[in-house]
Amino acid sequence: MVTTTTITGKIKKIALDVLADRAEGIRYSDLKRKILERNSSFNPNTISGATWDLEITYPDKIYKPDRGIFRLLKFREDITTQPDQQTITKKPTKSKSIKEEDFYKSFADYLVNELEECTNAIELGGNIFRDKWGTPDVIGIRKSKHSDILQFQTEIVSAEIKIDSNGLIIAFGQACAYKIFSHKSYIVVPSNSQLDDITRLDTLCRQFGLGLILFDETNVEDPNYEIRARAVKHEPDMFFVNKNLKLIEDKLFK
Repeated sequence: MVTTTTITGKIKKIALDVLADRAEGIRYSDLKRKILERNSSFNPNTISGATWDLEITYPDKIYKPDRGIFRLLKFREDITTQPDQQTITKKPTKSKSIKEEDFYKSFADYLVNELEECTNAIELGGNIFRDKWGTPDVIGIRKSKHSDILQFQTEIVSAEIKIDSNGLIIAFGQACAYKIFSHKSYIVVPSNSQLDDITRLDTLCRQFGLGLILFDETNVEDPNYEIRARAVKHEPDMFFVNKNLKLIEDKLFK
């Protein structure tokens, strides 16, 4: 039974109601948006805290058919249901005030809660690593949980975000450089970039094992991150891993 006397209880009740109307399941980010639509007074961070582990909170009601997707168990056998087609809308004109760092937090959240590539991710950027080879905009770690039957080595995941489609080559070069201290590296670029540029970048990312994410760079509140290629794990150079992580250890491993 869901307790609705607390704010988190009310959020979880709405989450279950939303799932009841989505036989195909719903992505974490879409669920969060639906909850806000039903009650805009909720704090987005409170929604995140109340919904990120719904399948653990309600193991008899909810499961994850894929990473970052929640679905009611009663719909598990309904394999014929197809996801709703996305509504295509005209993108608003990008505001000159939007900056790349405006997307750092939401992408860190996307890495943890939807892609499930990390157990913790933080905003970085700037020149924190004090290295001409660059500092990732977002960096995260993936650690084993105590409940995992098989424990694995901690992984480092880095990401480079670009809101200017003219910077795709630079983004690719930076993401490649991050592989020296990361097990996985992602590029996050505007979805309205030239089609041939995205196609070429997609091909390069697959050849070099980089991850590719497209997003709406005009909308800070709802970037609509969309994965095109998942990053391939490789072994970084542990000298550079330890050199860089010493500078952010307190934030990343808290």
